[in-house]
Amino acid sequence: MCDKKYDVTALGEMLIDFTENGLSEQGHPLLEANPGGAPCNVLAMLEKLGKKTAFIGKVGKDMFGEQLIAAAKEAGIDTSYMLLDNEVHTTLAFVHTYPGGDRDFSFYRNPGADMMLTKDEVNEELIRSSRIFHFGTLSSTHEGVREATRHAIEIAKESGAIITFDPNLRPPLWKSLDDARVEIEYGMSKCDVLKISDNEVEFLFGTTDYDKGAALIREKYNIPLVLITMGKEGSRAYYKDLRVEVAPFLQEHTIETTGAGDTFCASALNYVLEHGLCNLTAENLAELLTFANAAASLITTRKGALSVMPEKQEVLDFIASRS
Repeated sequence: MCDKKYDVTALGEMLIDFTENGLSEQGHPLLEANPGGAPCNVLAMLEKLGKKTAFIGKVGKDMFGEQLIAAAKEAGIDTSYMLLDNEVHTTLAFVHTYPGGDRDFSFYRNPGADMMLTKDEVNEELIRSSRIFHFGTLSSTHEGVREATRHAIEIAKESGAIITFDPNLRPPLWKSLDDARVEIEYGMSKCDVLKISDNEVEFLFGTTDYDKGAALIREKYNIPLVLITMGKEGSRAYYKDLRVEVAPFLQEHTIETTGAGDTFCASALNYVLEHGLCNLTAENLAELLTFANAAASLITTRKGALSVMPEKQEVLDFIASRS
């Protein structure tokens, strides 16, 4: 698997996150157009960690689509497989940040260009040339792009790639939450590594007992590595008979949490690339979670995500400063 051209290929949404950045002279919110989209954020952090990545997706042939392609290229992501839609505009997300960093999203995506990706537009050779294939659920909210996503997953399975999944639940984008549940369950049935947030465990199982949620996930889907992020409570890893929890790196200077989960996810995938999924120890899992928590903490001090991911040494220095 090490002779494959790409470390990670991701499929999904790429969009503009309009985040609040002060007030105008008239007292109105000023919005900054930050390039984003969970799968591409993951790839941007992986590039910072020295990995080779590629993205499969579609943006509009408009100023925002051009901005996104340029930002992905600048991050080092191979954009050769990104497509332009001549008719449907790039998806936009407006992010309202509350005190403490929590967020609320409003999406302009009815439709959005990322939804227009079709099965025939998925580059099979790219996926076969990748060590990891990564996806979420925003590429499964509508029939056409859902078919493309499932096709890509099956190609990845056939090629022996490690399959990684982050549900990244965004309720406003689903016709019904029952549909969201079905797609999350499908993703869990296919993946080797699951990164899931505390609120997504609550959504699926109606419990804040995350050990119970993890046990139910592993019992039903037999996923080798399950990672649960718990915001200000840190994160947990479940692997074979191991359960490891690591405290968070809480920040005084948190601006917003956009991209924190993606930064964590990328850091975890990087660890899997470097250590594999066989014979991981409690020490391995603690090391994985510590780096991922620290990287996620750093990104909360910055506006946006894709263009401002931390360097590896920056994360290591941050960990050292807290020890």
